[in-house]
Amino acid sequence: MPFGPAAMARAAVLIAAGQPVVVPTETVYGLAADATRGDAVAAIYAAKGRPSFNPLIVHVADRTMAQQLGQLGAAERALAAAFWPGALTLVVPRTADCPVAQLATAGLATIALRCPAHRAMQALIAATGKPLAAPSANASGRISPTRAAHAAASLNGRIALVIDDGPCAQGLESTIVRVMDGAAHILRPGPIVASQIAAAAGLHVVAGDGGGDIIAPGQLASHYAPAKPLRLGAQDFADDEWGIGFGPLGGDDNLSAAGDLAEAAARLFDALHRADASGRARIAVATIAAGGLGDAINDRLARAAAPR
Repeated sequence: MPFGPAAMARAAVLIAAGQPVVVPTETVYGLAADATRGDAVAAIYAAKGRPSFNPLIVHVADRTMAQQLGQLGAAERALAAAFWPGALTLVVPRTADCPVAQLATAGLATIALRCPAHRAMQALIAATGKPLAAPSANASGRISPTRAAHAAASLNGRIALVIDDGPCAQGLESTIVRVMDGAAHILRPGPIVASQIAAAAGLHVVAGDGGGDIIAPGQLASHYAPAKPLRLGAQDFADDEWGIGFGPLGGDDNLSAAGDLAEAAARLFDALHRADASGRARIAVATIAAGGLGDAINDRLARAAAPR
């Protein structure tokens, strides 16, 4: 259903009834439901086939709503001021009276919060008056959706409403940060890179997993995966491979002929969907330069290629 007043009205009715709906954000399409209702959150896990130890990001209208749910310290407030609304998720301690269902945070004492920039997700939060739990709108572990058609195909009729507002502008899930031990830990790299976080928070930035436990989305070793085998760092492509190029290496698809990492990030999952739907037996992806946004792209590719 195209984004607009009718879609928002229909979505608000479904969310009030405890059902999840597919809605776009600036990063990827999300599967949104009322974060304060355990049954609604359970419906998200059921539709995705997602393990319940994997917490969800809770989407909020603004910092005021965020502070009702989580405890934002000085560094988190500085990061929110710099990057909200936008592609930054903050993992913070839950407030004592946090109304978000424990299932949404996988029973943890922390909560992952994001204030999205996309008009559709913001309109849905406003229409429902609720914080919305919203992981990516795809079967768990599979390629993230950057178009409504990706979500509809992956969830295979299990969701009553898919709101279509075109392709996602950034095409890569949000950067997830947790401030602890005097440093900003990047739990999942994304569109907002380490140098930006360091400048805004005034803290040393550490790329880490938060101690090895799953405390944020996107930390599973195998994730974002196509059904076909995926080879990384390709210098050329075999006849039975769908080749995804970058820069001067062409192939069947090219993330960015100009070598632009922002363009590559926006096109990554769309290219993987096309490759998975092709008649080739395997997929190969060209080398992506490390550093900045390249680290986020390579993180997704490494998890997509991991044994499963």
